[in-house]
This record gives sequence, structure tokens and C-alpha cells, in this order.
Amino acid sequence: MNASKSNGHAHQQVRVEDEPLVRGLGRFADDNVEQAGRLFAYFIRSPHAFARVTSIESTEARAIPGVIAVLTAADMKAAGTTTVLKHFPMTGRDGMKLIDPLRPVLADDRVMHIGQAVAMVVATNAALAQDAAERVVVAYEELDPVVDAAKAVEPGAPQLWPEAPGNTSLEWQSPPSEGGANEREVDKIIASAPHVARITELNQRIFVASMEPRGATASFDAASDGYTLRCCSQSSFVMRNGVAAALAVPVDKLRVITEDVGGGFGMKTPPYPEYVALLVAAKKTGRSVHWMSTRAESFQSDNQARDMLGDGELALDANGKFLALRMRCLVNLGAFVGSVGVHITTNNFARCLPGMYRIPLIDVRVRCVFTNTVPTAPYRGAGRPEANYLLERLVEEAARITGIAPDKIRKRNLIPPSAIPYKTPIGATYDSGDFPAVFDKAMELSRFADFGKRRREAKKHGKLRGIGISCFLEHSGGVPTEGAGLTFHGNAKLAVDLGAQSTGQGHASVYPRLAAAQLGIPAEQIFLRQGDTSLGIVSSATVGSRTTMTAGTALIRAAQALIDKGKKIAADMLEAAETDMVYKSGTFTVAGTDRRVTLFELADRAKELKKKGEIAEDLDTRLTADTPQTFPNGCHVAEVEIDPATGSIEVVDYTAVDDCGNVLDHTLVEGQLHGGLAQGIGQALIERTVYDGDNGQLVTGSFMDYAMPRADIMPRLTAVEQSVPATTNPLGVKGVGEAGTTGSLAAVMNAIADAIPGAGARLDMPATPAKIWAACREAGV
Repeated sequence: MNASKSNGHAHQQVRVEDEPLVRGLGRFADDNVEQAGRLFAYFIRSPHAFARVTSIESTEARAIPGVIAVLTAADMKAAGTTTVLKHFPMTGRDGMKLIDPLRPVLADDRVMHIGQAVAMVVATNAALAQDAAERVVVAYEELDPVVDAAKAVEPGAPQLWPEAPGNTSLEWQSPPSEGGANEREVDKIIASAPHVARITELNQRIFVASMEPRGATASFDAASDGYTLRCCSQSSFVMRNGVAAALAVPVDKLRVITEDVGGGFGMKTPPYPEYVALLVAAKKTGRSVHWMSTRAESFQSDNQARDMLGDGELALDANGKFLALRMRCLVNLGAFVGSVGVHITTNNFARCLPGMYRIPLIDVRVRCVFTNTVPTAPYRGAGRPEANYLLERLVEEAARITGIAPDKIRKRNLIPPSAIPYKTPIGATYDSGDFPAVFDKAMELSRFADFGKRRREAKKHGKLRGIGISCFLEHSGGVPTEGAGLTFHGNAKLAVDLGAQSTGQGHASVYPRLAAAQLGIPAEQIFLRQGDTSLGIVSSATVGSRTTMTAGTALIRAAQALIDKGKKIAADMLEAAETDMVYKSGTFTVAGTDRRVTLFELADRAKELKKKGEIAEDLDTRLTADTPQTFPNGCHVAEVEIDPATGSIEVVDYTAVDDCGNVLDHTLVEGQLHGGLAQGIGQALIERTVYDGDNGQLVTGSFMDYAMPRADIMPRLTAVEQSVPATTNPLGVKGVGEAGTTGSLAAVMNAIADAIPGAGARLDMPATPAKIWAACREAGV
């Protein structure tokens, strides 16, 4: 990977997670599974995209020595399981209610997509379970599938769910207006505007491909009638709630433990059918049952992402001022409603609009439809990259039809700092930001004004050079409630307890340091505990670039509550008035005296007093906080060079200017940007999930067919922060984890459009060499 330039902060802090992980001391889902008596599971998956299950014959498999059980939908029903996932209720256009069909743990009478789990073999070792699965005969009656959203809504298309006419789960519109007044006003302006930019863009389906596939170990304790699930997740708390609901047991009967996680990106947040089936098997066999997904299974069973076809129209006046925006989007949900799958394509999508621009009127309509494909659900960005991509491609088209330079038309329409706080037509309120400053910094650092010289130099060498701008604004912290705890462990050690789970973000580095700063004690005395529902910490998961603002706020308030309790206990201990107690640098002192007690001495004493019943509370503190959203924003500029003879493309330079509010750790911020940028460039240039339109087979079912971003596609990166503190949380932070994916798609594709006039603007992602070569031929360059 090419080196990046950052702000040049001299005092970068070391991540405490790194040493044990690079030494191989991490504990992931497949570690330490060879325990006495442990069983192994293998899932039999549908080879068809859409079919009736007419019979399952497992007699031969059951007779194999070492095979303990073969479980089917009948066993899941007998165990009382319910739908694996339930989307929260939503109301759409004209009062339409969200249609959310039942998703069984194991397929019952029908299979709805390639790879849906139909049966599970449990055996004494993994290889035996897999071998025995080949002896299970499942008979199917194939049905005609539909895998494309546009074809799913055509008259005569196969109908997946009787309760969803036209294969539609929800038709949604924002902002809602009485009698459609807003929609009519937008229509009127677009019909009469001097300029109207129009585009149709596909945000293609992609595969998540986390470094560590999904996996879990389930066990059941008959004495307590309780379950334990050890699995990779983005919150043990959220996973417990979802799995317990599907298992139809009270949440206090299920403990979920998550240790190290090799990447999440949204995909590892929700419950999956396999986890529920493992728990049923553990109870049925009386032994723990382990399963680790193969990469082939991941392609067929992990939630996939994006898959939105969008039409955009932007009305402008004669001077290039934005007047109104209309978007019509068709979203492929897959066979079932995935984890918050409708929410991310509607609310999450629309809340990003109008981005950094002043657009007085907006009308967004989204139709969410079912197809015979793996469900789509959150993936890094979760609606934000889709919204920004459609908007920024539309602005680029507006520059083309008006003849106004792409930088000038953007600068002309930015929301000025004087308008902040700014309430958007969608209903969100931007609490902070200086969009012109972010934009100007990006233009300066990308040397945008001098680009013509670089284009001419490239032309001398037979290359096409293009530059693309992508302004973006996203929202982070969409689920406001989060908990945190501070627990004393004796020996002058304090634990920060979180329900949010680190999947590579650096929680063990950031949060102990944050607590240490609040309490005025060395960070070395504080350690992180996470990933265990027995900690009792309420969480909404590490998703949506929310954790620093939400868990951070909860932690700050927990520290203050701890100090307040400490003053009361210390006052009694030191025989002083509570109002005379002063806390500083880990010590409670009676003002104006030398009478004092350290924080850890007081914590030990408080535990003794509580044990004796002399006080109701010790210094251990846990609470929840509700933190409003923030609105990270930025401007990214990509520069590409294309060889028209071969269609090969290189992103030769990339500038990222981001407003993520106050920065707690610059190294972690830059790391988040690098990761998101790799995923965004991967989607723009090479990634695409493909299903065969005739039979629904997954064509890109392995890394032989699905291209992943590599180090050699990464550009030279100039990354700086142009931050304005958020006003909605005490840390002043905004999200940053999804900035790279949100900003990069349009930056790269706009650069390609600039390099290949006309034809380049009509390319859909991924812009592969074959597509680029064809566009060059069309453009005659």
C-alpha cells in the first residue's frame, strides 16, 4: 500500500490490542474448540434458489457411527423456535405496513435462496458431519426464481410470498406530506426549471467478506435450564436479544459471549439461523455443539449488501442553484427482510440528503422488493454510500448540462456555516459543520486547480487522466441508547465494561484512556471488559459509526456518577461534609485539610461496607445514556489514470478531508479511513455479486469469481481532519468509520467520467477494465 500523508501528529498512541493479536494470542470463534465431548455441526444447504422441499431422508446418515443427530425443520418446530429475525414495524406510502415474512431456522416447505439451511448433521468431528451430510437426501420440486429487483416487480413475475403482492415489502416516501403536497411541489419545480439533471445509477450487490467467517459454539445447562452461545458478533447484548427471541426463551436464559472478532462491518450484528439451530442441538444432545462457516458457506449465507437501482433528478435555476431533488429507488431485499434491511434503504438513505448542499425541496420514494437471493442488510455505510453516490453522480451530471465546472457548482450550493444548525427538508438537523472550509481544503490539497497540467502530461504518455469530487454528509449514532460500566477489581484495578464490541476499532485502547482522563488516574490501572451479556451492559452494538459518541457519553457520565457517589462515602469516612469533598487525580480530599483517601482505597472500603449492609451502593457504577445523532462530513477527491488501449485503471492520487468532530486518536481515525476507502474503491472498480437470472445460482460464489480489493489498487492517500466539534455529545466527536466507503464511490466514478467524456459517465460500478475499454472505444479516445 502506498504511504499516506496525515496531519503529522507527533504523539501517536500505541494500540494495546495489537501485540497479542499479532503474536497469535487472540481468541476467535474457531479457537479452543477441541474440548472433550464437544460435537460438530454441518449444515445441508439448498442447491436451488426457489423450490418446494418434498422430503428429507436421513436414515442412512443417522446410522453412521459418530453421527449423533440429523435435525430438520420438524425439530426446530418441536423446540418452539420462531422467526429468526423480526424487523421493527414501519409505515410506508399511503399507510402501507411493512411486510416481513417468517424466516424459519431450517427451511420447512420451501427454500427461498441458494444456500438456505435445510438440515443440520451433528457428529463427533467436523469431517464426519460433512461426510454424513452427503448421505442425507433432500428432494426438491424446483420453482421459477427471480433474482433481479426490476424483474421482480414486472407483471407475471414469480411471487415469493402470498402476503407480498408484486413482491413488495414496503413502498416508502420521505418527507411525508399531507395529501402529497410536497411531491406535487417538487414535480412542479422539476417540470419548469431551466435545467434538470437526470441519471439512473446501479449500486450493485456486494459480498461482505470479513477476514474471519461466522462461527459459534452452543451449550445447554440442564440444571439451570440456561443456554450459552459463544460467537463472533458486534454486540453480545444485541445478539442475545435476537437469538433468544428466535429460540423463544427469556433473555435471562441465554448468555452470549464474544471474544476477538475478525471483522464485522454490520454483517455480524444480527442473529442467524445457524446460531438458533446450534442451541437447539445442544439441548437435544446434552453436549456443546460447534460450527465454523467455510468461505463457500459465507458466500451463500452471510447477509449481503447494497443492490439499489436509483433514478435521480435535480432541478437547477439558470445560475446553477439547486432548486429541488427527486429520487426513485428500487431495492433488492433478497428472500427475507434482513437485519434492519428496510430501515437502511429508507430512513438511513434519506437522512443523508441533501448532503452538504442547500436543496429546498426533496422527494424520495423507495420500493423494497423480495427476490430469490441472500438477504441484504447493513454493510459499512448502510444506506449512506448509496445516498451519497446517487447525489454526487447527479451533481456531476448537473455540472455537465449547465457547463459550470464541477468544483464551482458544488461551492455555489454548499450550506454556509451561518445556516448551521440547519434543518433539512427530510427533517434532520445538522448541529455543526463548516462545509466550505472542508471543500476548500480538499481543493487545495488535491491541487485541483493544477489538474490540467497533469492531464496534459498523462496524454503525452498515451494515458487518460481524470479527477472526481465527492462531497458527502452522513449521520452517525442512529440508535441513541448505549450503556457503560466501571467496576473495581481490587489491587488498584478498574474495569471499563462495555456492551459494544470491538471488531478492530481499538476499544481497548480508547476507552480505558478516556476513563483515565475523566478520573485522573493512570490508564495502566484500567482495562476493558466486553463481549459478555453477564456484564449486564445495555448496548445497541458497534454499528453506524456510533460507539465513540454513545458509549463514550455513557462512560463519561458513569465516571461522574462514580465521583459523586465517592464524595458521599468519602465524606462519611473522613467525617466531613459532602460539600467539602474535592476529587482530583484519583484522590478525595477534604477541602483545606490534609485528610484524604485515594479512589482505590475508597472503592475497597465501599465494597466492605456494602457487604456488611451499611451502604446500599459501592463505587461500581453502570448506566445508560441517550446521545443524539451527529453528522460527519467531508470532501474526497480521486485522481485516476486510464490506459485506453487495455482499459486498465489506476487510482493515482486520493485526497480525503473529513470532519469527524474532536479526534481522540488520530491513528485510529486514519486506520478507519484506510479501511473504508479500500472497501469503497473495491466496490467502485472490481466487486460485484452475480446471480444467474435463469436459475438463481450464485455465479460469484468464491474468490475465484468474486474480486477483492488488494494492496495494489490502493492510491497514495492524503488524509486530513478539518473538524468542527459536535454539539450533541460531551466529547464533541462524530463518526468516522464509514467515511471512506461513503465518499469514495462517487469520487472514483466521477474521476472516470472526467477521464472518458460522455461514455465514462454512463458506466455502472464496478468499472472493470472491460467496461472502461468499451467506453474508450465508444468515446473514440
